[in-house]
Formats: sequence, structure tokens, C-alpha cells
Amino acid sequence: MTRTRSVLLALPLAALFVAALAAPAAAAVPADKPAVLSSWTQTSAASYNSWLSARNNQGAWAAYAFNWSTDLCSTSPDNPLGFDFKLSCARHDFGYRNHKELGIFPANKARIDSAFYEDLKRKCSTYNAFVRPACTSLAWTYYQAVKNFGSLASVTPADIDRAAKLLPATSSAR
Repeated sequence: MTRTRSVLLALPLAALFVAALAAPAAAAVPADKPAVLSSWTQTSAASYNSWLSARNNQGAWAAYAFNWSTDLCSTSPDNPLGFDFKLSCARHDFGYRNHKELGIFPANKARIDSAFYEDLKRKCSTYNAFVRPACTSLAWTYYQAVKNFGSLASVTPADIDRAAKLLPATSSAR
């Protein structure tokens, strides 16, 4: 009876041991996460394009546990005067959120803000030369808001009205 009892007690323990071996270990975040993050938050068009490619294929980067959430341009318009700033704002959010999560934000804020401004200027360069001054004026305003306040919340309707005055009377951003 003692031997039977020992076997009966050993079976559940063996099952737990096998289950523990079969259970996947907690996924470790790759050690190069800060380097990848840095490469996607530089001021260059290549950096932006790499980030956009990754954003469009987030599953391939799941092991890195990046925070892809965004509120776009926060409380400021995502498309002021018809200029599409959504992706620039999304990359800016990506840079802020992920650098904060890694605890390396203060040392990288200026670069992330500069990358945002370069993204906005690249976007403005895609518009007609007649409306481009209004776009670049808004880009500067958006950049100054994040640079000085860390948020686009300080962009006011008056800022957008000032840029609107730079538009030719009969043109639109589209």
C-alpha cells in the first residue's frame, strides 16, 4: 500500500514537472530594443520609412513589445487646413511612448521632436508650392509646441488662422 501511495503521489508531481517544462518561458525583450527604437526615431527620411514599414507590419516586431498606440496630434487638428499630419504625429507618439517606457526619454526628447519637425517638413514638401508656406508655418508651430511644452495641446485656433492667411485665396491644401 505504501508503494501504491508513493506512486499515486508521484504522478501529480511528475505531471506538474512535465507541464512546467512544456510551458513557454516568458518572452524576453530583445536586447537591441533601444537600438532599434533609436534607429526609428532619427530625423532622416530613411528612419521614417523604416518606422513606417515596421508600423505596417507590427506582428514582425511583436517580440520587441513596442507601444504602437497613438492619439495622433492629440487635441490639435490631425489635418490642419487640409495638411495631413497624422503619420508624423503617430511617429512622434511612438518615440515619446517607447522612450518613456524604457526610461530613456529625457536624453532623447530633443531628437524625437526634431524628427517630428523633419517629418512635417517632408510632408509639406509634397504640397503645391502655393500652399506650402501655410503648411511649413503650421509645421513650425506644431514643432514649437512639442519642443517647448511636450504636447500639441498648446496649438491654438489662432495659430491655425495665422497659417491660413498664408494660403492663396483660391487654393486649398489638397
